Amino acid sequence: MNKTIVLTGAGGVLCGTLAKALAKEGHNIAVLDLQKDAADRIANEINNKGGKAIGVTANVLEKESLQKAKKEVNEVFGGCDILINGAGGNHPLGTTSNPFLQAEDLLNKAEGFKTFFDLDPSGIQFVFNLNFIGTLLPTQIFAPDMVGREGCSILNISSMNAFTPLTKIPAYSGAKAAVSNFTQWLAVHFSKVGIRVNALAPGFFLTDQNRSLLTESDGSLTPRGNQIIEQTPMGKFGEPEDLVGTTLWLCGEGSSFVTGVVIPIDGGFSAYSGV
Repeated sequence: MNKTIVLTGAGGVLCGTLAKALAKEGHNIAVLDLQKDAADRIANEINNKGGKAIGVTANVLEKESLQKAKKEVNEVFGGCDILINGAGGNHPLGTTSNPFLQAEDLLNKAEGFKTFFDLDPSGIQFVFNLNFIGTLLPTQIFAPDMVGREGCSILNISSMNAFTPLTKIPAYSGAKAAVSNFTQWLAVHFSKVGIRVNALAPGFFLTDQNRSLLTESDGSLTPRGNQIIEQTPMGKFGEPEDLVGTTLWLCGEGSSFVTGVVIPIDGGFSAYSGV
């Protein structure tokens, strides 16, 4: 064990949980996040429990920032063995107000109301950059450490949206579809140098980014939250810990012949036709 694992976006709920779980396995953890205080918080939790971690500032959309982060990781832990590309997210400017276009929507002049025709290209570009370019650039920076070494791999974070797009969020759905496609492409491209590339496709988990969209202030579900639960056969949201088992498997030697797969962790959402 004792590999060096770099996680981007690891100051958040999901990848922060993965960072702590991997630390328990004896790995050296580099917690990368745009917000240094968020990265340090996760790293401190790991260190306080006897693990080894550092918090590192990194902007996944800037090569110079990633190169600086890589230098810091290499000086403390050596070369990167496993990269988990966890940075991602959505943006209101790439989101429609309603799931379906109605003719009367074209007459709606309410502030903030957006049809497909009102989507802001800058918001859509932001979402594509954060999710796709924010996966590509860290891979360019950290994967050279892995070439020709044993037991190295990359784990990307895709989404249920990559299989079947959700209403209202075309930019995020398209960006995550790109991440899934890139995962398969990269798995083939790196297959001769010993680097496996796979992805998780989480279903619906409550995070800081979506909590207000799926739950009311009293903890009850919003209409969209109810709709999601009704389409999830297991009838609940995922817990961050539900991602751990698959992550440990894909990062470990038990999956040494597994590459190019995108694994749903979704409570049956992707298997359900709605009938």
